[in-house]
Amino acid sequence: MTNWTPKAADGRRDSPLETPIQYLKGVGPKRAFYLNRLGVETVRDLMFLVPRRYLDRTRLYEIKEVRPGDDVSIWGKVIATGLVPTRNRGELVSLRVQDQSSTVEAVWFHRPDLKYKFKAGQEIILSGQVSAYRGVRLVNPQFQLIDPEDEFRFTGAVIPVYPLTEGLGLWEIRNCVRTALDKYLQALPETLSPDLLSKFGYPGIRATVAALHSPATVEAGLDARRRLAFEEFFYFELVMALRKLHGTHLKKGASLVENGSLAGKFLSQLSFKYTAAQERVMQEIKRDMALETCMNRLLQGDVGSGKTVLAIHAMLIAVENGFQAAMMAPTEILAEQHHRVWAQCLADIGVECALLTGSVKAKPKRAIMEATASGTYNIVFGTHALIEGDVKFARLGLVVVDEQHRFGVMQRAALLNKGINPDFLVMTATPIPRTITLTLYGDLDVSVLNEKPPGRQRIQTYLRTDNKRPAIYDFLKQKIGEGQQVFVVCPLIDESEKLDIAAATKTFEEMRQVFPGITVGLLHGRLKNDERIRVMEEFRAGRIGILVSTTVIEVGVDIPNATVMVIEHPERFGLAQLHQLRGRVGRGADVSYCILIMPFIHAPEIVERLRFFEQTDDGFALAEKDLEIRGPGEVLGTRQHGLPDLKIADLQEDRELLFKARDEAFDTIRADPTLARPGNRVVRATLEKRYGGREDLLRVG
Repeated sequence: MTNWTPKAADGRRDSPLETPIQYLKGVGPKRAFYLNRLGVETVRDLMFLVPRRYLDRTRLYEIKEVRPGDDVSIWGKVIATGLVPTRNRGELVSLRVQDQSSTVEAVWFHRPDLKYKFKAGQEIILSGQVSAYRGVRLVNPQFQLIDPEDEFRFTGAVIPVYPLTEGLGLWEIRNCVRTALDKYLQALPETLSPDLLSKFGYPGIRATVAALHSPATVEAGLDARRRLAFEEFFYFELVMALRKLHGTHLKKGASLVENGSLAGKFLSQLSFKYTAAQERVMQEIKRDMALETCMNRLLQGDVGSGKTVLAIHAMLIAVENGFQAAMMAPTEILAEQHHRVWAQCLADIGVECALLTGSVKAKPKRAIMEATASGTYNIVFGTHALIEGDVKFARLGLVVVDEQHRFGVMQRAALLNKGINPDFLVMTATPIPRTITLTLYGDLDVSVLNEKPPGRQRIQTYLRTDNKRPAIYDFLKQKIGEGQQVFVVCPLIDESEKLDIAAATKTFEEMRQVFPGITVGLLHGRLKNDERIRVMEEFRAGRIGILVSTTVIEVGVDIPNATVMVIEHPERFGLAQLHQLRGRVGRGADVSYCILIMPFIHAPEIVERLRFFEQTDDGFALAEKDLEIRGPGEVLGTRQHGLPDLKIADLQEDRELLFKARDEAFDTIRADPTLARPGNRVVRATLEKRYGGREDLLRVG
């Protein structure tokens, strides 16, 4: 099989579509500056600038017909203009417009450029949604002043509404787009294969772009956008398919077969047996490791589902075969916990392990690095310190990345490069919506732990307002009196003058006053390592009754005696993060509780979101809700985590298109790995155009 990746672009302008936008007739440097703000730098970019919505002017409403909530266009005459002061010292631009049936008011907020735009007697078309705000009116509508000599070419049509930026109006953008289409539409090369166009009944790219900007109906415009969204997903998933091809079939690794010499002893030490889900997932991992191609697997498991023990099991398989294994965690607290929990168990079966973090002093760090490079240490737990250039392994066979979403693509790749094609296992306790899994981790095989160990009880969750704090504190005293411990989590370390939210330092002092006979601890990321370790050991030993913390305890911290989690200002957290925090309790035999304390007054949508969390303990359902509310960038962090730069498609709105595009992309690469068949020439050329020179997309992880 011929190895193929997209060729690097040579930088030459090979198409008039790459003409800088300022050279398009009617644009110039000033408009180009504003278009650049919208991501439009070339003629091609302008042609693929997708409207946010469409105004249906195929029907003009009479004013007497409009009702709140309607999306309408009306044609009337300006009979009065005005400026109304607002509370924030701004001005509201107001118009009274009349047609033969009635009158209506139109208002614009924060539009000082319109102060002198309108005059009585002008004819105008207003388009927008009717509001009931202080009477029936149009708020911030689109408008077109009618020139008596104009051909009214925009009347009776469907008008695209583009993203706007200061200094550039709707009609200016529309005129630029029309100029680009008139001159360059025929230069657009086809972007999907004839088979795909035929299979889904899609029009060619030129007809699609024309319909995007000048649709006969609103639905025709939306259909054009969906066709382009499919295409965008298809090419990203094509890259995922190639990454998977290169990461597995084309990368030869060692065959690591379990022989039981270490893994068997390890399993015999455990005080529990694997759940059915753990057995299933472990078989998937062992099957991958036994192959002579590299394992490239994502292990998803809700909080407390037992992922780490499977990772240790897999690491021991590598050691049985004469290789080393490394586990990278995002925080020193989590790395230290992994080492503390497993070091003695591993030593008992003859496995040497070490802990390498940024806080390890220079002399012991040097000793650890020398022993790792010589192969003395079989397993190394650590943080980002593992990927430092001078850290070397004698024979690295397996890389495990815990809470992988905390690391960037290059950080994960840096650890992989410490070995020669090691197996790769990434884990997350943050449930990931399927749409994000297919884009961000589309090249990985996915295992899901969907079963919790026996005996795990549901955590009782309660949303309370600040005025219930005295009763909450009484409850905490009761639980501490019963010998249990409490987490109190705050979103900031220090008080902010801008945000009225509880800070860990302030809450720590308050807790010491409210609970004078109870030892209160404070934990946050700015503490020195020795102090952080001391606080955690004191809490683990039960000598601290209440631990006030920031989100440094979000992942991995395991204190079975801690049964109450209090979260201050939960409205500041995403649902997935709240779920992670809640998962720090409920790890012992006692009933556990999560109490969310929010300000007394809050927006209804925030209360609804937190009520959903209160009633739901399914991490995947919470992740989907988080995606719906906050979007993928907020859920995982777009820049850090490599989500595709989607200019057209939307992960939430277009999820079915994503699933369809993924199936087609992977089928294409399975059938034609080098895209050499005549029917795929268009696909290959388009892929090179989109991703040429970005070979990093083909790296694992």
